[in-house]
Amino acid sequence: MPASSSPFEAVLHAARDVAKLDCALDAEMLGTALLGSVYSVAEADRAAAVRVFVGEFLSATTRRRTAAATTIREVFATLVPDAAGAAQVRRGAQAPSWVEQLGRVRPTGCYAYGDVYGDQTSYLVTFAYENADGGPEHAVVALVDHNIGITKDVFVGSSAERILQQVREMCAEDELTWFREEDPGRVRDEVDRHLAITDGLGSLPAEGSLATDRALAAARLALLPAGNTPPLDEPAYPSHTDLARDFLAGPEAARFGLDQVSDDAELASLHFCVSLLLDHAATLPGGDPLRWSPAVAGLFLLDWVHRRAVLDMDDAAMLPRVTRAWSAYTARRRNLPEAAATQTGDMVEEMIPEFARLYATGERRSPATAAVAQLISEGVDPDDHEAIEAWLDANRHRLDEP
Repeated sequence: MPASSSPFEAVLHAARDVAKLDCALDAEMLGTALLGSVYSVAEADRAAAVRVFVGEFLSATTRRRTAAATTIREVFATLVPDAAGAAQVRRGAQAPSWVEQLGRVRPTGCYAYGDVYGDQTSYLVTFAYENADGGPEHAVVALVDHNIGITKDVFVGSSAERILQQVREMCAEDELTWFREEDPGRVRDEVDRHLAITDGLGSLPAEGSLATDRALAAARLALLPAGNTPPLDEPAYPSHTDLARDFLAGPEAARFGLDQVSDDAELASLHFCVSLLLDHAATLPGGDPLRWSPAVAGLFLLDWVHRRAVLDMDDAAMLPRVTRAWSAYTARRRNLPEAAATQTGDMVEEMIPEFARLYATGERRSPATAAVAQLISEGVDPDDHEAIEAWLDANRHRLDEP
């Protein structure tokens, strides 16, 4: 096609064989893939961008009468029913018989599975068409990442039975994963809430089928009931003060020698390091101070603590000891399998040399953290405002340099 062709003409060209497909599911898979290109390049609210595009496409193609044009119009109207003009789209005279089945599905099962650490939860919903002409029973899988608070990926698969069986077998064979039937309303609420955040990201996760399958997955999940889902039976989080006291009095602290710390400087570092762990937990989605895993440990040791905290040498020496004990403590408090505790402990040991290197180089310090570190290195108390003002006056020429 000519490079100057409008995006609407490009869509019509890409969908030129849509009316020759075997079933409604195939057409919906084609339609969601085409809309995925709009979703992936949008600069702001991606869902809104897709909705606007579909509305403009429907308006621009009103007079198209070919089987392909009228069919893809119906597919888009089904996938994005809140787009302008979607409700007015009518079946074309040459449309294939399966067009009547577009979007006419019912959920046949809702499930959730994830890792025992609580890093990620996947929601799996199976759907069947009202009529066999629509296509096979299929599955929608949405992956919610609790460490970054987004729906990280969505996937639509055409063999629901095979996908469900594979997930069941995977979870049965791995003691670090769990599987359960899930309330349909909670599935929709959780995925929608996190997907809304994903839609606003400046850049999307690099891997997966998020962009290509997003429109169809959202249309399917919109068929589930919303709201009024029973709350999960989760205990209230203990206060940071109580948690720190319990941790330092526990067997894990003793195992790593934290109960033997008596020097004033070391004690100050010990309590500072514990406070860093709790402060980091508060920055994660959900804020559960006991949710600790290899992934969370990596975020803490290799990123957050360097950007957000100023460590002196005593702190840098203490933090690995505290982190080792914290890993064991959280595993016990959450009754995680021994394999989970071992895996986290091993990963922390692997990260500690890199933590030490990053501390030494300072390469991941934020500008603010680097500035405070500079003050301390030159003997300025960061809590002494008069001393800071004096330092700024004395170093104004350095600060003004490009």
